[in-house]
Amino acid sequence: MALPGLGRALILAGKLGQKSAEEIYRKAEASRTSFIAELTGSGAVSAADLAHTMSTAFAAPLVDVDAIDLQRAPKDLLDPKICQAYRIIVLSKRGNRLIVATADPSDSQAAEKIKFATQMGVDWVIAEYDKLSRIVAASSVSASDTMDNIIGSDFEFDDSFDEAIAESTETNVSEVEDAPVVKFLHKMLLDAFSMRASDLHFEPYEHNYRVRFRIDGELREIASPPIAIKDKLASRIKVISRMDISEKRVPQDGKMKLKVGPDRVIDFRVSTLPTLFGEKIVIRILDPSSAKLGIDALGYEPIEKERLMQAIARPYGMILVTGPTGSGKTVSLYTCLNLLNKPGINIATAEDPSEINLPGVNQVNMNEKAGLSFAVALKAFLRQDPDVIMVGEIRDLETADISIKAAQTGHLVLSTLHTNDAPTTLTRMRNMGIAPFNIASSVILITAQRLARRLCPNCKTPSDLPRKALLDAGFDESELDGTWVSYRAVGCSMCNNGYKGRLGVYQVMPITEEIQRIILRDGSALDIAEQARREGVRSLRQAGLHKVKLGVTSLEEVLAVTNE
Repeated sequence: MALPGLGRALILAGKLGQKSAEEIYRKAEASRTSFIAELTGSGAVSAADLAHTMSTAFAAPLVDVDAIDLQRAPKDLLDPKICQAYRIIVLSKRGNRLIVATADPSDSQAAEKIKFATQMGVDWVIAEYDKLSRIVAASSVSASDTMDNIIGSDFEFDDSFDEAIAESTETNVSEVEDAPVVKFLHKMLLDAFSMRASDLHFEPYEHNYRVRFRIDGELREIASPPIAIKDKLASRIKVISRMDISEKRVPQDGKMKLKVGPDRVIDFRVSTLPTLFGEKIVIRILDPSSAKLGIDALGYEPIEKERLMQAIARPYGMILVTGPTGSGKTVSLYTCLNLLNKPGINIATAEDPSEINLPGVNQVNMNEKAGLSFAVALKAFLRQDPDVIMVGEIRDLETADISIKAAQTGHLVLSTLHTNDAPTTLTRMRNMGIAPFNIASSVILITAQRLARRLCPNCKTPSDLPRKALLDAGFDESELDGTWVSYRAVGCSMCNNGYKGRLGVYQVMPITEEIQRIILRDGSALDIAEQARREGVRSLRQAGLHKVKLGVTSLEEVLAVTNE
Protein backbone atom coordinates (compact mmCIF):
# COMPACT_ATOMS: atom_id res chain seq x y z
CA MET A 1 0.00 0.00 0.00
CA ALA A 2 1.44 3.38 -1.07
CA LEU A 3 1.18 5.56 2.01
CA PRO A 4 1.30 9.36 1.66
CA GLY A 5 4.54 11.14 2.61
CA LEU A 6 3.05 12.26 5.92
CA GLY A 7 2.39 8.66 6.96
CA ARG A 8 5.90 7.55 6.00
CA ALA A 9 7.43 10.44 7.93
CA LEU A 10 5.46 9.56 11.07
CA ILE A 11 6.49 5.89 10.81
CA LEU A 12 10.17 6.88 10.46
CA ALA A 13 9.84 9.19 13.49
CA GLY A 14 8.36 6.35 15.55
CA LYS A 15 5.05 8.17 16.06
CA LEU A 16 2.90 5.68 14.15
CA GLY A 17 3.05 1.98 13.40
CA GLN A 18 2.90 0.62 9.85
CA LYS A 19 -0.38 -1.23 10.46
CA SER A 20 -1.98 1.76 12.15
CA ALA A 21 -0.96 4.05 9.28
CA GLU A 22 -2.40 1.64 6.69
CA GLU A 23 -5.66 1.31 8.63
CA ILE A 24 -6.02 5.10 8.87
CA TYR A 25 -5.26 5.42 5.15
CA ARG A 26 -7.97 2.85 4.29
CA LYS A 27 -10.49 4.69 6.49
CA ALA A 28 -9.62 8.01 4.86
CA GLU A 29 -10.17 6.56 1.40
CA ALA A 30 -13.44 4.94 2.42
CA SER A 31 -14.79 8.15 3.91
CA ARG A 32 -13.27 10.32 1.16
CA THR A 33 -11.36 12.50 3.62
CA SER A 34 -7.69 13.39 3.70
CA PHE A 35 -5.16 11.19 5.49
CA ILE A 36 -4.24 14.01 7.89
CA ALA A 37 -7.90 14.69 8.78
CA GLU A 38 -8.50 11.01 9.54
CA LEU A 39 -5.19 10.83 11.45
CA THR A 40 -5.91 13.74 13.80
CA GLY A 41 -9.62 12.96 14.04
CA SER A 42 -8.95 9.40 15.20
CA GLY A 43 -6.64 10.62 17.95
CA ALA A 44 -3.77 8.42 16.73
CA VAL A 45 -1.51 11.50 16.77
CA SER A 46 -2.48 14.85 18.31
CA ALA A 47 -2.33 17.99 16.17
CA ALA A 48 0.38 19.48 18.42
CA ASP A 49 2.51 16.32 18.34
CA LEU A 50 2.11 16.09 14.58
CA ALA A 51 3.27 19.69 14.12
CA HIS A 52 6.39 19.17 16.25
CA THR A 53 7.23 15.95 14.40
CA MET A 54 6.82 17.55 10.97
CA SER A 55 8.90 20.56 12.00
CA THR A 56 11.77 18.25 13.01
CA ALA A 57 11.44 15.83 10.09
CA PHE A 58 11.36 18.53 7.39
CA ALA A 59 13.54 21.13 9.17
CA ALA A 60 10.79 23.72 8.81
CA PRO A 61 9.96 26.49 11.32
CA LEU A 62 7.09 25.84 13.74
CA VAL A 63 4.59 28.70 14.18
CA ASP A 64 1.50 29.35 16.27
CA VAL A 65 -1.03 30.80 13.83
CA ASP A 66 -3.22 32.02 16.72
CA ALA A 67 -0.40 34.43 17.65
CA ILE A 68 -0.12 35.89 14.13
CA ASP A 69 -2.11 38.94 12.99
CA LEU A 70 -3.70 37.40 9.89
CA GLN A 71 -5.37 40.70 9.00
CA ARG A 72 -1.94 41.83 7.78
CA ALA A 73 -1.33 38.69 5.73
CA PRO A 74 -1.42 39.18 1.93
CA LYS A 75 -4.90 38.90 0.48
CA ASP A 76 -6.04 37.53 -2.88
CA LEU A 77 -2.70 35.87 -3.73
CA LEU A 78 -4.23 32.42 -3.64
CA ASP A 79 -7.70 31.12 -4.47
CA PRO A 80 -9.58 30.50 -1.18
CA LYS A 81 -10.72 27.15 -2.58
CA ILE A 82 -7.09 25.95 -2.66
CA CYS A 83 -6.58 27.12 0.93
CA GLN A 84 -9.75 25.28 1.92
CA ALA A 85 -8.82 22.07 0.08
CA TYR A 86 -5.30 21.78 1.52
CA ARG A 87 -5.80 23.59 4.86
CA ILE A 88 -3.08 26.17 4.22
CA ILE A 89 -2.67 29.88 4.98
CA VAL A 90 -0.46 32.36 3.11
CA LEU A 91 1.42 34.28 5.81
CA SER A 92 3.67 36.58 3.79
CA LYS A 93 5.39 37.22 0.48
CA ARG A 94 9.18 37.51 0.23
CA GLY A 95 10.39 38.41 -3.25
CA ASN A 96 9.15 35.70 -5.58
CA ARG A 97 8.37 33.23 -2.79
CA LEU A 98 5.37 32.71 -0.53
CA ILE A 99 5.61 31.79 3.15
CA VAL A 100 2.77 29.30 3.62
CA ALA A 101 1.57 27.62 6.84
CA THR A 102 0.69 23.94 6.55
CA ALA A 103 0.43 20.87 8.74
CA ASP A 104 1.65 18.55 5.96
CA PRO A 105 4.84 19.77 4.25
CA SER A 106 5.09 16.43 2.43
CA ASP A 107 2.09 17.31 0.25
CA SER A 108 3.79 17.92 -3.12
CA GLN A 109 0.41 18.29 -4.83
CA ALA A 110 -0.40 21.34 -2.68
CA ALA A 111 2.99 22.88 -3.50
CA GLU A 112 2.44 22.34 -7.24
CA LYS A 113 -1.06 23.87 -7.06
CA ILE A 114 0.31 26.98 -5.35
CA LYS A 115 3.18 27.33 -7.84
CA PHE A 116 0.83 26.96 -10.80
CA ALA A 117 -1.72 29.44 -9.40
CA THR A 118 0.74 32.13 -8.29
CA GLN A 119 3.88 31.52 -10.38
CA MET A 120 5.84 31.76 -7.13
CA GLY A 121 7.90 29.37 -5.06
CA VAL A 122 6.73 27.99 -1.72
CA ASP A 123 8.50 28.01 1.66
CA TRP A 124 6.62 25.89 4.22
CA VAL A 125 6.21 26.72 7.89
CA ILE A 126 4.49 24.21 10.16
CA ALA A 127 1.30 24.88 12.13
CA GLU A 128 -1.15 22.71 14.05
CA TYR A 129 -3.79 21.12 11.81
CA ASP A 130 -6.78 21.87 14.04
CA LYS A 131 -5.89 25.58 14.26
CA LEU A 132 -5.37 25.78 10.50
CA SER A 133 -8.70 24.07 9.86
CA ARG A 134 -10.55 26.48 12.16
CA ILE A 135 -8.99 29.60 10.63
CA VAL A 136 -9.37 28.42 7.04
CA ALA A 137 -13.02 27.48 7.64
CA ALA A 138 -13.70 30.96 9.02
CA SER A 139 -11.86 32.93 6.34
CA SER A 140 -11.70 30.83 3.17
CA VAL A 141 -14.89 32.32 1.74
CA SER A 142 -14.83 36.06 1.16
CA ALA A 143 -16.69 38.20 3.66
CA SER A 144 -19.35 39.26 1.21
CA ASP A 145 -20.02 35.67 0.09
CA THR A 146 -20.21 34.56 3.71
CA MET A 147 -22.68 37.24 4.61
CA ASP A 148 -24.84 36.83 1.54
CA ASN A 149 -25.21 33.06 1.53
CA ILE A 150 -25.17 31.78 5.09
CA ILE A 151 -28.66 32.04 6.46
CA GLY A 152 -31.72 29.92 5.90
CA SER A 153 -35.35 30.99 5.88
CA ASP A 154 -36.21 29.08 9.05
CA PHE A 155 -34.32 31.51 11.30
CA GLU A 156 -35.69 34.98 11.98
CA PHE A 157 -36.03 37.65 14.61
CA ASP A 158 -39.16 37.52 16.71
CA ASP A 159 -41.84 39.88 15.38
CA SER A 160 -42.06 41.91 18.58
CA PHE A 161 -38.39 42.80 18.30
CA ASP A 162 -38.53 43.59 14.60
CA GLU A 163 -41.00 46.33 15.62
CA ALA A 164 -38.13 48.06 17.36
CA ILE A 165 -36.56 48.76 13.97
CA ALA A 166 -39.75 50.28 12.65
CA GLU A 167 -40.00 52.49 15.73
CA SER A 168 -36.46 53.87 15.41
CA THR A 169 -37.34 56.60 12.90
CA GLU A 170 -34.21 58.61 13.74
CA THR A 171 -31.92 55.69 12.91
CA ASN A 172 -30.02 55.51 9.65
CA VAL A 173 -31.92 52.65 8.02
CA SER A 174 -29.03 51.62 5.77
CA GLU A 175 -26.79 51.31 8.83
CA VAL A 176 -29.19 49.05 10.71
CA GLU A 177 -30.56 46.95 7.86
CA ASP A 178 -27.43 46.49 5.75
CA ALA A 179 -28.20 43.03 4.31
CA PRO A 180 -24.74 41.43 4.62
CA VAL A 181 -24.48 42.57 8.26
CA VAL A 182 -27.96 41.26 9.08
CA LYS A 183 -27.17 37.88 7.53
CA PHE A 184 -23.78 37.71 9.22
CA LEU A 185 -25.39 38.32 12.63
CA HIS A 186 -28.01 35.66 11.89
CA LYS A 187 -25.23 33.27 10.90
CA MET A 188 -23.29 33.88 14.12
CA LEU A 189 -26.35 33.42 16.34
CA LEU A 190 -27.41 30.27 14.51
CA ASP A 191 -23.89 28.83 14.69
CA ALA A 192 -23.65 29.63 18.41
CA PHE A 193 -26.95 27.89 19.05
CA SER A 194 -26.03 24.81 17.01
CA MET A 195 -22.58 24.59 18.68
CA ARG A 196 -24.22 24.76 22.14
CA ALA A 197 -22.37 27.97 23.03
CA SER A 198 -23.40 29.92 26.12
CA ASP A 199 -22.08 33.34 25.02
CA LEU A 200 -21.01 35.23 21.89
CA HIS A 201 -18.30 37.91 22.10
CA PHE A 202 -18.05 40.57 19.34
CA GLU A 203 -14.71 42.32 19.91
CA PRO A 204 -13.30 45.30 17.96
CA TYR A 205 -9.53 45.99 17.98
CA GLU A 206 -7.31 48.47 16.19
CA HIS A 207 -6.59 46.37 13.12
CA ASN A 208 -9.02 43.47 13.35
CA TYR A 209 -12.43 42.35 14.56
CA ARG A 210 -13.08 38.94 16.04
CA VAL A 211 -16.03 36.83 17.12
CA ARG A 212 -15.59 34.27 19.90
CA PHE A 213 -17.99 31.70 21.33
CA ARG A 214 -17.85 30.30 24.85
CA ILE A 215 -18.32 26.56 24.40
CA ASP A 216 -18.22 24.26 27.43
CA GLY A 217 -16.83 27.13 29.49
CA GLU A 218 -13.93 27.94 27.13
CA LEU A 219 -13.70 30.81 24.63
CA ARG A 220 -12.96 29.82 21.01
CA GLU A 221 -12.33 32.20 18.12
CA ILE A 222 -14.90 31.53 15.39
CA ALA A 223 -14.66 34.33 12.82
CA SER A 224 -12.65 37.43 11.89
CA PRO A 225 -15.01 39.61 9.81
CA PRO A 226 -13.80 42.88 8.22
CA ILE A 227 -13.15 45.65 10.76
CA ALA A 228 -15.36 47.94 8.64
CA ILE A 229 -18.56 46.21 9.80
CA LYS A 230 -18.08 46.92 13.53
CA ASP A 231 -20.32 50.01 13.70
CA LYS A 232 -23.08 48.58 11.50
CA LEU A 233 -23.06 45.30 13.43
CA ALA A 234 -23.25 47.14 16.77
CA SER A 235 -26.12 49.28 15.49
CA ARG A 236 -28.07 46.25 14.29
CA ILE A 237 -27.66 44.44 17.59
CA LYS A 238 -28.57 47.53 19.64
CA VAL A 239 -31.73 48.27 17.66
CA ILE A 240 -33.18 44.76 17.88
CA SER A 241 -32.22 44.68 21.58
CA ARG A 242 -34.09 47.96 22.18
CA MET A 243 -31.04 49.94 23.25
CA ASP A 244 -30.20 53.58 22.53
CA ILE A 245 -28.43 53.41 19.18
CA SER A 246 -27.03 56.94 19.53
CA GLU A 247 -25.36 56.27 22.90
CA LYS A 248 -21.90 54.80 22.48
CA ARG A 249 -20.16 56.23 25.56
CA VAL A 250 -21.69 54.15 28.36
CA PRO A 251 -22.51 50.44 28.78
CA GLN A 252 -26.04 49.30 27.94
CA ASP A 253 -28.10 46.17 28.53
CA GLY A 254 -30.89 44.74 26.44
CA LYS A 255 -32.47 41.54 25.22
CA MET A 256 -33.82 40.00 22.05
CA LYS A 257 -35.59 36.89 20.83
CA LEU A 258 -35.10 34.76 17.77
CA LYS A 259 -37.26 32.07 16.24
CA VAL A 260 -35.41 28.86 15.44
CA GLY A 261 -37.97 26.83 13.58
CA PRO A 262 -41.75 27.18 13.84
CA ASP A 263 -42.17 26.30 17.52
CA ARG A 264 -38.94 27.35 19.21
CA VAL A 265 -37.90 30.80 20.40
CA ILE A 266 -34.49 31.49 21.97
CA ASP A 267 -33.90 34.44 24.30
CA PHE A 268 -30.67 36.42 24.26
CA ARG A 269 -29.34 38.86 26.86
CA VAL A 270 -27.18 41.58 25.32
CA SER A 271 -24.53 43.75 26.97
CA THR A 272 -22.44 46.50 25.35
CA LEU A 273 -19.17 47.94 26.64
CA PRO A 274 -17.32 50.96 25.15
CA THR A 275 -13.68 50.04 24.45
CA LEU A 276 -10.77 51.91 22.84
CA PHE A 277 -11.70 50.85 19.31
CA GLY A 278 -15.47 50.48 19.45
CA GLU A 279 -18.21 48.74 21.39
CA LYS A 280 -17.59 45.20 22.57
CA ILE A 281 -20.86 43.26 22.64
CA VAL A 282 -21.52 40.09 24.59
CA ILE A 283 -24.68 38.09 23.90
CA ARG A 284 -25.71 35.37 26.33
CA ILE A 285 -27.94 32.57 25.05
CA LEU A 286 -30.85 31.83 27.38
CA ASP A 287 -32.48 28.64 26.21
CA PRO A 288 -35.81 28.12 28.07
CA SER A 289 -35.65 24.40 27.29
CA SER A 290 -32.65 24.08 29.64
CA ALA A 291 -35.01 24.61 32.59
CA LYS A 292 -37.16 21.72 31.37
CA LEU A 293 -34.41 19.15 31.00
CA GLY A 294 -35.38 17.58 34.32
CA ILE A 295 -33.35 17.12 37.44
CA ASP A 296 -31.77 13.89 36.19
CA ALA A 297 -30.12 15.69 33.25
CA LEU A 298 -28.27 18.08 35.59
CA GLY A 299 -26.00 15.37 36.98
CA TYR A 300 -27.27 14.89 40.53
CA GLU A 301 -26.35 11.56 42.09
CA PRO A 302 -29.32 9.58 43.53
CA ILE A 303 -28.70 10.58 47.18
CA GLU A 304 -28.22 14.25 46.21
CA LYS A 305 -31.38 14.22 44.11
CA GLU A 306 -33.37 12.68 46.98
CA ARG A 307 -32.21 15.37 49.42
CA LEU A 308 -33.14 18.15 47.01
CA MET A 309 -36.54 16.66 46.19
CA GLN A 310 -37.35 16.33 49.89
CA ALA A 311 -36.43 19.99 50.43
CA ILE A 312 -38.55 21.42 47.60
CA ALA A 313 -41.48 19.29 48.79
CA ARG A 314 -41.44 21.18 52.11
CA PRO A 315 -44.21 23.82 52.47
CA TYR A 316 -41.86 26.51 53.81
CA GLY A 317 -38.20 27.24 54.44
CA MET A 318 -35.22 28.56 52.45
CA ILE A 319 -33.17 26.68 49.84
CA LEU A 320 -29.90 28.28 48.80
CA VAL A 321 -27.87 27.52 45.66
CA THR A 322 -24.28 28.73 45.77
CA GLY A 323 -21.34 28.88 43.40
CA PRO A 324 -19.37 31.30 41.20
CA THR A 325 -20.76 33.12 38.18
CA GLY A 326 -21.42 30.70 35.33
CA SER A 327 -21.73 27.60 37.50
CA GLY A 328 -25.33 26.85 36.46
CA LYS A 329 -27.16 28.22 39.52
CA THR A 330 -29.96 29.76 37.45
CA VAL A 331 -30.66 26.52 35.57
CA SER A 332 -30.74 24.61 38.88
CA LEU A 333 -33.21 27.09 40.38
CA TYR A 334 -35.46 27.05 37.33
CA THR A 335 -35.39 23.25 37.25
CA CYS A 336 -36.74 23.32 40.81
CA LEU A 337 -39.32 25.97 39.86
CA ASN A 338 -40.40 23.86 36.90
CA LEU A 339 -41.05 20.94 39.25
CA LEU A 340 -43.08 23.21 41.54
CA ASN A 341 -44.92 24.99 38.72
CA LYS A 342 -48.45 23.57 39.04
CA PRO A 343 -51.88 25.19 38.74
CA GLY A 344 -52.39 25.14 42.51
CA ILE A 345 -49.15 26.97 43.37
CA ASN A 346 -48.48 30.72 43.11
CA ILE A 347 -44.82 31.37 42.21
CA ALA A 348 -43.16 34.80 42.05
CA THR A 349 -39.55 35.56 41.09
CA ALA A 350 -37.40 38.69 41.49
CA GLU A 351 -34.36 38.72 39.23
CA ASP A 352 -31.79 41.10 37.77
CA PRO A 353 -32.61 40.36 35.00
CA SER A 354 -34.93 37.41 34.32
CA GLU A 355 -32.90 34.99 32.21
CA ILE A 356 -35.41 32.26 31.41
CA ASN A 357 -39.06 32.77 30.61
CA LEU A 358 -41.18 30.18 32.40
CA PRO A 359 -44.95 30.28 31.67
CA GLY A 360 -47.03 30.07 34.85
CA VAL A 361 -44.43 31.93 36.93
CA ASN A 362 -44.81 35.63 37.79
CA GLN A 363 -41.38 37.07 36.95
CA VAL A 364 -40.27 40.57 37.95
CA ASN A 365 -37.18 42.36 36.64
CA MET A 366 -35.31 44.63 39.02
CA ASN A 367 -35.10 48.32 38.11
CA GLU A 368 -32.92 50.19 40.58
CA LYS A 369 -33.34 53.53 38.75
CA ALA A 370 -37.10 53.32 39.22
CA GLY A 371 -36.72 52.19 42.83
CA LEU A 372 -37.59 48.53 42.24
CA SER A 373 -35.00 46.62 44.25
CA PHE A 374 -35.02 43.06 45.57
CA ALA A 375 -36.25 44.28 48.96
CA VAL A 376 -39.10 46.31 47.43
CA ALA A 377 -40.15 43.40 45.20
CA LEU A 378 -40.10 40.95 48.13
CA LYS A 379 -42.32 43.20 50.24
CA ALA A 380 -44.76 43.39 47.34
CA PHE A 381 -44.64 39.61 46.84
CA LEU A 382 -45.75 39.01 50.43
CA ARG A 383 -48.95 40.93 49.70
CA GLN A 384 -49.58 38.81 46.58
CA ASP A 385 -50.41 35.55 48.39
CA PRO A 386 -47.35 33.57 47.15
CA ASP A 387 -46.55 29.94 47.84
CA VAL A 388 -43.04 29.97 46.36
CA ILE A 389 -40.68 32.94 46.06
CA MET A 390 -37.43 32.95 44.08
CA VAL A 391 -34.91 35.75 44.71
CA GLY A 392 -32.21 36.05 42.07
CA GLU A 393 -29.47 36.82 44.60
CA ILE A 394 -29.24 37.79 48.28
CA ARG A 395 -26.92 40.79 48.13
CA ASP A 396 -27.60 42.75 51.31
CA LEU A 397 -28.98 42.49 54.83
CA GLU A 398 -32.40 43.96 53.99
CA THR A 399 -33.04 41.41 51.22
CA ALA A 400 -31.79 38.61 53.46
CA ASP A 401 -34.03 39.68 56.36
CA ILE A 402 -37.19 39.82 54.24
CA SER A 403 -36.34 36.47 52.59
CA ILE A 404 -35.87 34.83 56.00
CA LYS A 405 -39.12 36.27 57.33
CA ALA A 406 -40.91 34.93 54.26
CA ALA A 407 -39.38 31.49 54.85
CA GLN A 408 -40.47 31.62 58.51
CA THR A 409 -44.04 32.62 57.71
CA GLY A 410 -45.13 29.75 55.47
CA HIS A 411 -43.37 30.39 52.14
CA LEU A 412 -40.80 28.33 50.27
CA VAL A 413 -37.94 30.68 49.30
CA LEU A 414 -35.26 29.84 46.73
CA SER A 415 -32.22 32.05 46.21
CA THR A 416 -28.49 32.17 45.38
CA LEU A 417 -25.33 33.35 47.11
CA HIS A 418 -21.75 33.63 45.86
CA THR A 419 -19.77 31.39 48.23
CA ASN A 420 -17.22 28.61 47.76
CA ASP A 421 -19.16 25.74 49.33
CA ALA A 422 -22.23 24.91 51.42
CA PRO A 423 -20.76 25.29 54.96
CA THR A 424 -19.25 28.74 54.26
CA THR A 425 -22.66 29.95 53.08
CA LEU A 426 -23.97 29.90 56.64
CA THR A 427 -21.00 31.88 58.00
CA ARG A 428 -21.38 34.34 55.08
CA MET A 429 -24.98 34.98 56.15
CA ARG A 430 -23.78 35.42 59.73
CA ASN A 431 -21.23 37.98 58.52
CA MET A 432 -23.99 39.87 56.69
CA GLY A 433 -25.56 40.50 60.09
CA ILE A 434 -28.27 37.83 60.20
CA ALA A 435 -28.89 36.42 63.69
CA PRO A 436 -27.94 32.73 64.15
CA PHE A 437 -31.44 31.73 65.32
CA ASN A 438 -32.94 33.22 62.13
CA ILE A 439 -30.53 31.22 59.97
CA ALA A 440 -31.14 27.99 61.90
CA SER A 441 -34.93 28.34 61.78
CA SER A 442 -35.25 29.25 58.09
CA VAL A 443 -32.56 27.54 55.94
CA ILE A 444 -33.44 23.92 55.16
CA LEU A 445 -30.91 23.00 52.45
CA ILE A 446 -27.85 24.43 50.72
CA THR A 447 -26.49 23.24 47.38
CA ALA A 448 -23.01 24.26 46.22
CA GLN A 449 -22.20 23.52 42.61
CA ARG A 450 -19.63 23.72 39.82
CA LEU A 451 -19.73 22.85 36.14
CA ALA A 452 -17.09 20.41 34.88
CA ARG A 453 -16.49 19.56 31.24
CA ARG A 454 -17.74 16.12 30.20
CA LEU A 455 -15.27 13.79 28.48
CA CYS A 456 -16.07 13.03 24.86
CA PRO A 457 -17.28 9.39 24.79
CA ASN A 458 -15.90 8.98 21.27
CA CYS A 459 -12.23 9.64 22.02
CA LYS A 460 -11.61 9.46 25.79
CA THR A 461 -8.86 7.03 26.69
CA PRO A 462 -7.76 5.41 29.98
CA SER A 463 -5.10 7.39 31.87
CA ASP A 464 -2.42 5.60 33.82
CA LEU A 465 -2.25 7.98 36.79
CA PRO A 466 0.25 7.24 39.58
CA ARG A 467 -1.29 6.00 42.83
CA LYS A 468 0.23 8.92 44.71
CA ALA A 469 -1.44 11.45 42.37
CA LEU A 470 -4.83 9.86 43.05
CA LEU A 471 -4.25 9.90 46.81
CA ASP A 472 -3.08 13.53 46.71
CA ALA A 473 -6.23 14.44 44.78
CA GLY A 474 -8.40 13.12 47.62
CA PHE A 475 -9.11 9.46 46.92
CA ASP A 476 -9.04 7.06 49.89
CA GLU A 477 -6.84 3.97 49.86
CA SER A 478 -9.97 1.82 49.92
CA GLU A 479 -11.23 3.41 46.68
CA LEU A 480 -8.10 2.45 44.72
CA ASP A 481 -9.19 -1.17 44.45
CA GLY A 482 -8.80 -1.60 40.69
CA THR A 483 -12.55 -1.81 40.00
CA TRP A 484 -12.63 1.46 38.04
CA VAL A 485 -10.52 3.29 35.45
CA SER A 486 -9.81 7.01 35.15
CA TYR A 487 -9.91 8.59 31.70
CA ARG A 488 -8.19 11.55 30.05
CA ALA A 489 -9.14 13.88 27.22
CA VAL A 490 -7.69 13.25 23.76
CA GLY A 491 -9.59 15.28 21.16
CA CYS A 492 -11.33 14.36 17.92
CA SER A 493 -13.48 15.89 15.20
CA MET A 494 -16.62 15.41 17.32
CA CYS A 495 -15.54 17.36 20.41
CA ASN A 496 -13.70 20.36 21.82
CA ASN A 497 -10.18 19.25 22.82
CA GLY A 498 -11.47 16.00 24.26
CA TYR A 499 -14.57 17.38 25.99
CA LYS A 500 -18.18 17.61 24.87
CA GLY A 501 -20.77 19.33 27.05
CA ARG A 502 -20.69 19.91 30.79
CA LEU A 503 -22.07 18.25 33.90
CA GLY A 504 -22.80 19.46 37.40
CA VAL A 505 -20.71 18.69 40.48
CA TYR A 506 -22.85 19.15 43.59
CA GLN A 507 -22.53 19.34 47.36
CA VAL A 508 -26.05 19.00 48.76
CA MET A 509 -26.20 19.74 52.50
CA PRO A 510 -29.51 19.49 54.39
CA ILE A 511 -29.64 21.57 57.59
CA THR A 512 -30.14 18.87 60.21
CA GLU A 513 -30.83 19.39 63.91
CA GLU A 514 -27.15 18.92 64.77
CA ILE A 515 -26.07 21.52 62.21
CA GLN A 516 -28.77 23.85 63.59
CA ARG A 517 -27.19 23.48 67.03
CA ILE A 518 -23.77 24.40 65.63
CA ILE A 519 -25.29 27.49 64.00
CA LEU A 520 -27.05 28.53 67.21
CA ARG A 521 -23.81 28.39 69.16
CA ASP A 522 -22.15 30.43 66.37
CA GLY A 523 -19.91 27.58 65.22
CA SER A 524 -17.42 28.03 62.38
CA ALA A 525 -17.66 26.78 58.80
CA LEU A 526 -15.13 24.08 59.71
CA ASP A 527 -17.43 22.79 62.49
CA ILE A 528 -20.36 22.70 60.08
CA ALA A 529 -18.27 20.99 57.36
CA GLU A 530 -17.09 18.32 59.80
CA GLN A 531 -20.64 17.60 60.96
CA ALA A 532 -21.87 17.47 57.35
CA ARG A 533 -19.10 14.97 56.54
CA ARG A 534 -20.20 12.76 59.45
CA GLU A 535 -23.76 12.87 58.06
CA GLY A 536 -22.60 11.62 54.66
CA VAL A 537 -22.47 14.91 52.76
CA ARG A 538 -19.74 14.86 50.09
CA SER A 539 -17.51 17.91 49.64
CA LEU A 540 -17.31 19.39 46.14
CA ARG A 541 -13.95 17.68 45.61
CA GLN A 542 -15.34 14.30 46.71
CA ALA A 543 -18.37 14.76 44.44
CA GLY A 544 -16.03 15.53 41.55
CA LEU A 545 -13.83 12.51 42.29
CA HIS A 546 -16.96 10.35 42.16
CA LYS A 547 -17.54 11.64 38.59
CA VAL A 548 -13.94 10.62 37.78
CA LYS A 549 -14.69 7.09 39.05
CA LEU A 550 -17.77 6.99 36.82
CA GLY A 551 -15.56 7.90 33.83
CA VAL A 552 -17.57 10.95 32.79
CA THR A 553 -14.87 13.58 33.44
CA SER A 554 -11.12 13.72 33.98
CA LEU A 555 -9.16 14.20 37.19
CA GLU A 556 -7.52 17.30 35.70
CA GLU A 557 -10.93 18.90 35.15
CA VAL A 558 -12.11 18.12 38.68
CA LEU A 559 -8.93 19.56 40.20
CA ALA A 560 -9.44 22.71 38.12
CA VAL A 561 -13.06 23.37 39.13
CA THR A 562 -12.93 22.36 42.80
CA ASN A 563 -10.68 24.03 45.33
CA GLU A 564 -9.54 22.33 48.50
